[in-house]
Amino acid sequence: MIKPELKRLNLKNPIHLLAVGFGAGLSPKAPGTMGTLVAIPLYLLVSGLSTPWFVALLVLGFVAGIHICQSATDAIGMDDHGGIVWDEVIGFGVTMIAAPAGWIWILAGFLLFRLFDVLKPWPISWFDRRIHGGIGIMLDDVIAGLFALLCMQLLANWLI
Repeated sequence: MIKPELKRLNLKNPIHLLAVGFGAGLSPKAPGTMGTLVAIPLYLLVSGLSTPWFVALLVLGFVAGIHICQSATDAIGMDDHGGIVWDEVIGFGVTMIAAPAGWIWILAGFLLFRLFDVLKPWPISWFDRRIHGGIGIMLDDVIAGLFALLCMQLLANWLI
């Protein structure tokens, strides 16, 4: 069952469709996790890019995400609704910058990103509480992605 406030979104609008991760954010349970799952095939589509192009695509996704998330927030009438998951897509992408190839690394990135996104250790929690709107929605997940990226790189350097 879709939450009533999410019915205010127009899923024929590509901005709203992106905001809910092509529908993943409409999941009644764990929409953030579902949004991160949607990020995996998107990551696989661009994982062959060189690191500078991959990062440039993430920056573009972040900047666009500010508008995407704000548009959905305005339509829903609630700030940082769990159904808005474009931030998870970009946060997972940040986690996967320069990640080693292979499904084990995708799984590790998924688990690490979800861990930091859910637990929100400082300073993620500080940004989550104080910065609102599209920029706030995007920022705390990018920071969670940076924490997960650091862990991924430490693991890769330790194991490889």
